[in-house]
Amino acid sequence: MIASRGPKLLAVLVIIAAWFEMASACAQAVADPARREPIVVPADSDEPPPELPRLRALRDSWRGLIELKRQNTDRQSPEESTKTTLKIDTFFDGPVSLFRVEIPFPDEDTDFSGSPFQPHLGDIKTRIGFGALKAGPYSYPSFIEITFPTASPESLGAGKYQLSAGIRMLAPVVMPLVDPRAHKSQFETQVQQVNSVGGDPDRKNISYAKLEFTLYDIWRREYTFKLKVKPTVDWTQDGKTGAVGEIEGGILFARDWRTWLMFGHRLWGPDGIPGTYENRVEIGISRRFD
Repeated sequence: MIASRGPKLLAVLVIIAAWFEMASACAQAVADPARREPIVVPADSDEPPPELPRLRALRDSWRGLIELKRQNTDRQSPEESTKTTLKIDTFFDGPVSLFRVEIPFPDEDTDFSGSPFQPHLGDIKTRIGFGALKAGPYSYPSFIEITFPTASPESLGAGKYQLSAGIRMLAPVVMPLVDPRAHKSQFETQVQQVNSVGGDPDRKNISYAKLEFTLYDIWRREYTFKLKVKPTVDWTQDGKTGAVGEIEGGILFARDWRTWLMFGHRLWGPDGIPGTYENRVEIGISRRFD
């Protein structure tokens, strides 16, 4: 099965790599017009090609985030199974501010117990984020996402190409009964609509709206806290709703690193609502590159 899906996966990875390379090249060209000039290297030169220093400079100037997380999930929908996920974010200045790739590795046993030593490829997801609009202290970043049906075996994914768009609102808040000098807090909301746009005709179509409400706090620039509620409205089930609640505590260390532990639980709704589950435990680590 893995071999049969190899060409499709390779094609998707090539597209992602080309997309990322094009975005990086455009960003570099805008930032430094001199980079648009052709490079001429004498044929008999013993000097290293000038591309090498430029590639090293590009590597050293890369701004982004690399994240690895492990989720054990009980009574899940297909995209919320027990899995390990690698996420890579690249940050840009300008109208396009983010390019993200998420590569999930669901366990062979998708129940809560699972096993990280029996991973399979899941549906790869990409996101392009756009620079935030500002209105006073509020900011409104937006994004589009594309999900590819790369799961192998296919039962570990949705079997559909998915296209979605979303917008977030970030608002600073002052927590009551705490020292505002020691806490930096914000309230976040997100609205996202997800639709399937092709794929396996025998698999269920996808159309749902997902909301997120998050209270996020950083204490003493060292400890993080998140409280999140995530309702979903499934249009393919006549507007049935479900929601999960999540609470997370984390630690910032070594300047650019963060690790966290999260617990989640279903608040309401039946099984089978996208984005919902019964119970979840998540542990993760990330590093930011500025």
